[in-house]
Amino acid sequence: MKGIVLAGGTGTRLHPITRGVSKQLLPVFDKPMIYYPLSTLMLAGVREILVITTPEDAPMFHRLLDDGSELGLDITYAIQAEPNGIAEAFLIGEDHIAGENVALVLGDNIFHGPRFSGMLRDARDGLGPEGDGCVLFGYPVKDPQRYGVGEADDQGRLVSIEEKPDKPRSDRAITGLYLYDGHAAELARRLRPSARGELEITDLNRTYMEQGRARLVDLGRGFAWLDTGTHESLIEAGHYVQVLENRQGIRIACLEEVALRMGFIDADACYALGEKQARNGYGQYVMDVARSMGAASFTAPR
Repeated sequence: MKGIVLAGGTGTRLHPITRGVSKQLLPVFDKPMIYYPLSTLMLAGVREILVITTPEDAPMFHRLLDDGSELGLDITYAIQAEPNGIAEAFLIGEDHIAGENVALVLGDNIFHGPRFSGMLRDARDGLGPEGDGCVLFGYPVKDPQRYGVGEADDQGRLVSIEEKPDKPRSDRAITGLYLYDGHAAELARRLRPSARGELEITDLNRTYMEQGRARLVDLGRGFAWLDTGTHESLIEAGHYVQVLENRQGIRIACLEEVALRMGFIDADACYALGEKQARNGYGQYVMDVARSMGAASFTAPR
């Protein structure tokens, strides 16, 4: 499966703080925002990842993530010159996808909950010619009229999907994580711009639904889905991460730890990555995790 992080847009809801830096590079407590969606793809076992961003912000993403090889990833980059809709990511990334299954995650979405990695792998493994064509993730919200809303039958099949409905048929908001079979780019190419001039992801999802091949997975209680697109939600997300990390002694979306636990890198490589940041708590945590997984304590060559 290929992966795409859509980290474009102008972040107008976060002006003035995003006038000088990409929204997805803002800190969410102790790490850049993009670490969170990247970790989501990694937990699904995805290693070939395309980051789509703006022409102005691309160099900063390169500096932060490079080619991903230190984490056992293959990260490449592409440009979305204008915010022409989420579904445009499949046209921009068509060569990257190359007809394979693909997971798309929005760069400002944070997911955290029990057994998430297993849930992602089950959804990934259910995609294919004889299985699902599209897997969406729904989250219960108190104000569903603000979101794209999905409704599923008893078997989890998507039976309705509406964008910001006045009278929602369910309270399940469609989150910014989407899994598709190898036809996503082909179907996205057939879409026509909406009234606001964008290629809508809801229209792509509806295409799969009408084929009877769209599934809605309920994230449910005990799970956290955070959209960090406003000043208030950005602060809330930072507080959420801070409380969990300080009380449990873990790090959410620590890419080095995820890469180690997913088998993308070994414990010694993980330790070396932590040692590069040893002057702060994040680096110390990475080294502690690596030691607990069998790394020898050593000093990386200068």
